[in-house]
Amino acid sequence: MSLPTILVADDDRSIRTVLSQALGRGGYQVRTTGQASTLWQWVEEGEGDLVITDVVMPDENGLDLIPRIRRIRPDLRVVVMSAQSTLMTAVKATQRGAFEYLPKPFDLKEVLAVVARALATPATPVQPLAPPQPDEQMSLIGRSVVMQDIYRIIARLTTSDLTVMINGESGTGKELVARALHEYGRRRTGPFVAINMAAIPRNLIESELFGHERGAFTGATSRVAGRFEQAAGGTLFLDEIGDMPPEAQTRLLRVLQDGEFTTVGGTVPIRANVRIIAATHRDLRQAIRAGTFREDLYYRLNVVPMRLPPLRERVEDIPLLARHFLNENAEGAGSVRVLDDEAMAQLQAYRWPGNVRELENLMRRITALHPQESIGADIIAAELAETSSVAAQGEGGSGAAETLAEAVERHLRRFLSSGQDGMPLSDIYDKVIAEVERPLITMTLAATRGNQIRAAAMLGLNRNTLRKKIRDLDIPVVRGGA
Repeated sequence: MSLPTILVADDDRSIRTVLSQALGRGGYQVRTTGQASTLWQWVEEGEGDLVITDVVMPDENGLDLIPRIRRIRPDLRVVVMSAQSTLMTAVKATQRGAFEYLPKPFDLKEVLAVVARALATPATPVQPLAPPQPDEQMSLIGRSVVMQDIYRIIARLTTSDLTVMINGESGTGKELVARALHEYGRRRTGPFVAINMAAIPRNLIESELFGHERGAFTGATSRVAGRFEQAAGGTLFLDEIGDMPPEAQTRLLRVLQDGEFTTVGGTVPIRANVRIIAATHRDLRQAIRAGTFREDLYYRLNVVPMRLPPLRERVEDIPLLARHFLNENAEGAGSVRVLDDEAMAQLQAYRWPGNVRELENLMRRITALHPQESIGADIIAAELAETSSVAAQGEGGSGAAETLAEAVERHLRRFLSSGQDGMPLSDIYDKVIAEVERPLITMTLAATRGNQIRAAAMLGLNRNTLRKKIRDLDIPVVRGGA
């Protein structure tokens, strides 16, 4: 039996050499080229069992090859690699029929895993979508490993209408991700309608979601369409779903189960023709245990879970983000502000409790208040000190840097005085330990890219103990590292 042949196209000789050696050691035959035209010739001649191609090559864009390859050899898998590492690249690769997208620099073990999976996966027909236009690109910025994983998930989800649950701290960009899923998806020609559950009075949520008939309640002088009707044919984004009151949860569950709803005061069923994307900063598992969120609704919404990392987990993206926000605010400021190396180092050392939104606001403030083009560490230190002082005063602190023990004590004091999100104060030892363990294990797994052996070593735990904690705490594991 002959070994599978991998066709590699990249104009970088070193990339070709590294891949050829790694794939050869992995038990594959390899043919490499720096030209898209040579790759196309091999494909036309029936060569190869798998293609790995770069995007930017001297004679043709690798993405343009994918539909042509799929037309003449639909069983031939194509893996795309790119140094551009943007959401647009991942989306285009997926929508044109690529099996997988690998950002550069890549991990060779990950490449071998993708190759093995591609060769073992049966081919499926791909219905290509109209390519997204460059001016439609959402402001999702970052080349970190965690952001590349987000890009891949978004790209894969653009070809389906699956319900998505986005979890992330305030300011991480949950609505941006929801809009990207809509703008690059099959419902892009329909409306994108967002509603923030935390901003709507409890007694108005059902009317906001489902609409009402004239005379349904005092002040209802005419029929009003709700968000489900407004979003027909498009996407309905339910932000802060964890703040939805129980009675509205029950009606939403019924809509998800039956696929139709009635307006408040109405009797005629209306088909719910929307894609649902929900988001929350809360731990809904904890809310379920506390009895404030329906478990059956959670499973209806949590079809595809997505976790957006806080900015402190992707500090390598801070320079890209900071420059982007400074450029955005340059118009009207006379010139683009530039951060020196020490200033950038200070930004990367900061914890960013407000995440990307806080960084954006800081760059806006610097552009408006500081006329000099070069921004030094002294300006950053002063601005961050002011921000930290205001935040500390809001918590009743003095503005000094807070230790981990002090932060824990502060949160425990609040927890014990009033309960957390309405949680009954019983069995608090296990609940508090779980609250600490879950983010600790989640962040350690993120740092090791899902490698449980390395995570167990970092935590000082037995691997089986770590596996049990992951299972008991329902921690999602994304494998992608060595």
